[in-house]
Amino acid sequence: MPKATLVSAAELAARLADPDWLVADCRAELSDREAGARAWRAGHIPGAIHADLERDLSAPVTPRTGRHPLPPVEAIAATFSRWGVTGTTQVVAYDAGNGAYAARLWWMLRYLGHDAVAVLDGGFAAWLAGGHPVSDAAVTRRPAAFVARARPEMLCDAGGVQAALARGELLVDVRGAERFAGKVEPLDAVAGHVPGAVNLPFTQNLDETGRFRPGAELAELWRSRTGVTAGSSPICMCGSGVTACQALLSLEIAGIGGGRLYAGSWSEWIRDPGRPVAREG
Repeated sequence: MPKATLVSAAELAARLADPDWLVADCRAELSDREAGARAWRAGHIPGAIHADLERDLSAPVTPRTGRHPLPPVEAIAATFSRWGVTGTTQVVAYDAGNGAYAARLWWMLRYLGHDAVAVLDGGFAAWLAGGHPVSDAAVTRRPAAFVARARPEMLCDAGGVQAALARGELLVDVRGAERFAGKVEPLDAVAGHVPGAVNLPFTQNLDETGRFRPGAELAELWRSRTGVTAGSSPICMCGSGVTACQALLSLEIAGIGGGRLYAGSWSEWIRDPGRPVAREG
């Protein structure tokens, strides 16, 4: 059965030689655009390609977009084709540890209809902790013709967010509590949050070891902190549509499907001065 949420380091190590498995290194740092590429060159899981947040998983920034615009479907499909993703490919994405960047690729593959994609639980840190090998060798993949079957119901734009809030639907902002409150803002020009949003920082989806909490624990966390219920199709947002994907992965692990991504997120919301902003304290 295809893996659709999480893979352990031991499971991945046992499948490294499987030609139907593709490993993608999604390590990144928001403060340093080249950090992920440097990390990959220094050492990666053997056979892992480098999936660059800025060049592969985001479109160019424009005056109307947020910091990590979602590429058009055709561009995403072209990237997956270049990587050799076919209908039978099991993709495993990893980052340094918390899943914040790996989940962006996880979400994008599912958005284009490819469900055989999982995140390495605990990321590269868990791989190293397990004593598994690391390589600095170049990696090439045979291109393929990826067939996109987009699922637009997984996506939400600013207008959709406003309409959903007017209907009383749930919008969850997964940035840190101080950014949500508007007390600090290290990345964007305006501090605060979308009026009507609730806050559940994405880091709380992890346990003390940096791995995802068990499904039942995540379900209780989300129910108690956001009021989410099965079938409610919550919208998740963050600063630029990246870490929100980790929250959507957490919802899947919790058995609460149907979540939607506000891809532009806060950095896009504030591009229009006519959109309201809320602050606390």
